[in-house]
Amino acid sequence: MPHSTLLWLLLGACLATGLASWLATGAALRLLLRLELYDRPNDRSSHRQPRPRGGGLAVVPLVLLVWAGAALWLGEGSTVLWGALAGAALVAAVSWRDDLRHLPAGLRLLAQALAVLLGLAAFGDPAAIFQDWLPAWLAAALAGLAWLWFVNLFNFMDGIDGITGVESLCLGAGIALVALLLPAPALLIALPALLAAAALGFLPWNWEPSRLFLGDVGSVTLGYLLGWLLLRLAAEGAWAAALILPAYYLADASLTLARRALRGAKVWQAHREHFYQGAVAGGLSHAAVAGAVGLCNLALIALAALSPGHALSALLAAAVLVAAFLAFLARAGRRSGRSPEAGPSGFAGAREAGKESHRDRSSGAHP
Repeated sequence: MPHSTLLWLLLGACLATGLASWLATGAALRLLLRLELYDRPNDRSSHRQPRPRGGGLAVVPLVLLVWAGAALWLGEGSTVLWGALAGAALVAAVSWRDDLRHLPAGLRLLAQALAVLLGLAAFGDPAAIFQDWLPAWLAAALAGLAWLWFVNLFNFMDGIDGITGVESLCLGAGIALVALLLPAPALLIALPALLAAAALGFLPWNWEPSRLFLGDVGSVTLGYLLGWLLLRLAAEGAWAAALILPAYYLADASLTLARRALRGAKVWQAHREHFYQGAVAGGLSHAAVAGAVGLCNLALIALAALSPGHALSALLAAAVLVAAFLAFLARAGRRSGRSPEAGPSGFAGAREAGKESHRDRSSGAHP
């Protein structure tokens, strides 16, 4: 089939997926209202009224379904994709159970680790992720740890209206674009594009003022799938792009964890100290912050598209861009007179800067 024909068919599939996601999320909202599955506001919540939790119940099954359909249609994937789908199904089931009734952090972390091991077992040659610079066993270990951290940080960063939908949309679109430019196998173009379409269909329901939240079933599973896509992109040789595309999320979550650890804070406890949460505490709306994250991501996508031939310069430019964006968010946070070290009256206790679930939704420590 001609390449242009495949792209037109993919565009049609993305439009259908986006519409299906929008419709399915509306249906999920009605179900969640009947189940009375709410996030109740507390003194650290970002909302003043209860919100249904579990919108990922619509998005995740749809993504898994269209991914499987794409693999069958293109005749690609074999055990590499099926291992990731099985791992995602495990993560989604455990996360949905946690949305219904809180599960111990250790059990959630164990399920995520098993899902990562399942995905890596079917991955093929893990040394390709690191461009064959490392032996396979070390590459697999480092990739597994990085993937597990990404799953959790993606959940940690799901704290205000719209931010996870924007990040999922941008990461999916960015991976698809870089894969198209390489060029990579058609499946690595189709899968992230379809995920981005599903995120776009969910976003109107979650944009400020949101009508429902993703819940762990959404944020944890999307983090797992996007982490797998980034590893596949790196294995195709676009390792710099795989670092550039999620650079803001990586920086905000990792620096916040390091900052709390250096201060002697209990890093496993829930908090409100991420840079984006500080900006909301300083007076910016959820929509303004999520929109700013989207603009930052557009610039990162452009740098990632340039990175295959200019890896080091693109990485340096991305580092400068993310540092400037974090400084912007921190400056916005200081408008309220709060600082990251301010304790309960600062970011950690900000009334307008809570996570969507407004409890510790991480599988382990919340950084």
